[in-house]
Amino acid sequence: MKFIENTNEDKNFTFSRTNYILVAIGALILLVGFILLSGGAVENPDEFYPNGDQNQVPAIFDFRRLTLAPIVILFGFAFEIVAILWSPKSKKDEQ
Repeated sequence: MKFIENTNEDKNFTFSRTNYILVAIGALILLVGFILLSGGAVENPDEFYPNGDQNQVPAIFDFRRLTLAPIVILFGFAFEIVAILWSPKSKKDEQ
């Protein structure tokens, strides 16, 4: 009586190697986006404003944190969706 049988069904994984590589790339894109989003903490309030000029916009409201980082993060999530849904054109492409 065999409890474990080796069949071809065991070798059919849901994701291929390409999917895992694409998911890893998407995770790196998300990591870069969150790194771009971080920052802005200062101990001295005078350093919060660029060049010490309080008439300028604070550093936390710059282009990198308000525009670039959210775009990179959204692109990373879209890339992850594509990476999960990606399927090879034929069985030969999978190996």
